[in-house]
Amino acid sequence: MSEPTAPRIAPGGWREVGPLVALFARIAGRVQGTEPPAVFLTLGRHRRLFWGWLHFAGRLMPGGRLSRRESELVIVRVAARRGSSYELTQHRRLARRAGLTRAELAAIEAGDAEGTFSPRERLLLRATDELLADQDLSDGLWAELGEQFEDRERIEILMLIGHYAMLATALHALRVQPDRPR
Repeated sequence: MSEPTAPRIAPGGWREVGPLVALFARIAGRVQGTEPPAVFLTLGRHRRLFWGWLHFAGRLMPGGRLSRRESELVIVRVAARRGSSYELTQHRRLARRAGLTRAELAAIEAGDAEGTFSPRERLLLRATDELLADQDLSDGLWAELGEQFEDRERIEILMLIGHYAMLATALHALRVQPDRPR
């Protein structure tokens, strides 16, 4: 993807997104150490869709069955493969908090699956790459996932990859700019 230029829909203020979304974005920014995240203030302009999306996204991360480290590993890989500067900027910070090192993040972004990753983590990276490339998983990889993850986790893996690929597309098409640190 090319670098986004200017937002096609500017992040909304209190009037455009309403007090609940504005407050939520302000709190999220404080927690993340950034200005109120533009993803919330942009998608929040469609309040009904925003709350449904946020509930769904929260069930994947941070409320999913995968560990935070595993979720962030997948999200950073999706962001790197999709060239999403917004997701990369946001999730590098979150991934560091979840225990991924700078070297591991560099490997994930470079497309590597070796190094310090556990067999379970390497499997997640392979699944992410294959699903993004083929829009499917081979039977062999699905079976390998079944040796490391229970069925609910395998469903979550597919939904997590698909969700962040969708979000990367929306953020890119909307030209949402990465949030500045505070």
